[in-house]
Amino acid sequence: MVKPVIGACAALRFINHASPWGNEDTAKILEILKKHDIHVTFFMTGGWVESYPDDVKAILAAGHDLGNHSENHKNMSQLSDEEKKEELMKVHTKVQELTGYDMFLFRPPYGDYDNAVVNVARDCGYYTIQWDVDSLDWKDYGVDSIIKTVTQHKHLGNGSIILCHNGAKYTAQALDTLIATLKNEGYTFVPISELIYRDKYHMNHEGRQIKN
Repeated sequence: MVKPVIGACAALRFINHASPWGNEDTAKILEILKKHDIHVTFFMTGGWVESYPDDVKAILAAGHDLGNHSENHKNMSQLSDEEKKEELMKVHTKVQELTGYDMFLFRPPYGDYDNAVVNVARDCGYYTIQWDVDSLDWKDYGVDSIIKTVTQHKHLGNGSIILCHNGAKYTAQALDTLIATLKNEGYTFVPISELIYRDKYHMNHEGRQIKN
C-alpha cells in the first residue's frame, strides 16, 4: 500500500440506486460521517431521487455533495448524444426542483464512458468522475473484506476516490472502522467537489488530473 504523508486527501463516494438497493442504511451512514466530521459525495439515479426525496434533502442538508448517476442507469456510450443529455438532465431537473441544488458531478453507470460521454456531460455543465479504489462492497464479501480491500488497495494514495454503495449489505457496518483506519494512516477526507481541479489541468494516461 502507498503510505500517504500526513494531510493526504481522499474522497468517499456513494452510489445510490433505486433497485436492488434502497435507503435502509442512509441514516446510519450519515450518522457515521457526522461522527467523523467528514463530507463525501453521493451519486444518485432518477429512480432513487423519486423513491427517497427526504433522504436526498437530508444528504444535502448534512453538507454532502449531490452527484448525477443518470436517470435510468444505462450504458452511456451506447446512447445517442440526445439520449445521453436526456439521461443527465432528467435527474438534474428532479434534484434541482426538489432541493434547489444544481449538480455538476457525473459518474457514468458501470464506469462506461468515452469521449462523447465526457463531451456531452461537459456541455450539460458536468465534470465526469470515475474512481481508483473500488471497495467491492457490492460483492457482499463482508465487513473485513471491505476494509482490507480499500486500505490495502494498490492505487490508494493522495487524491484517491473510493467507491462505496449505499445499501450494499456490509457497507454501513464497515464504514466507521474504514474511516478511522484511513485517518490513522494520515488521510483526510473531502467531497469530490473539493478534490478536483475545475480548470487549467490535463489528464494523464490513468485518468488523473494533473495541474498545468
